[in-house]
Amino acid sequence: MAFVVRFTSGAQRDLRALHAYIGKNDSLENADYVVREIIRTALTLQESPQRGAYPPELLKRGSRTYRQIFFKPYRILYRIRGGTVFIGVIADGRRDLASLLRRRSPTA
Repeated sequence: MAFVVRFTSGAQRDLRALHAYIGKNDSLENADYVVREIIRTALTLQESPQRGAYPPELLKRGSRTYRQIFFKPYRILYRIRGGTVFIGVIADGRRDLASLLRRRSPTA
């Protein structure tokens, strides 16, 4: 069964912000490449979304709602509902995810 992958509005904002940051501080070519590869990586969840690990920061809080995969150093947090994978957060893995999640919950 193929799953449908959907990017939440929060994940879309993350991609736009990431593109703007890389475009400003590096190059538009690299910004395009990184965003394209994050999307490509997320779309691989169509075939086997259960393969992602539970983020340790969320496990410490007792939550197994969200999983993650990586396009290093970026973390792609998602949850599965029925036949749909909802991409909720795209974050730099070098940032403190716990503080990011306190400010914004990865919801669909």
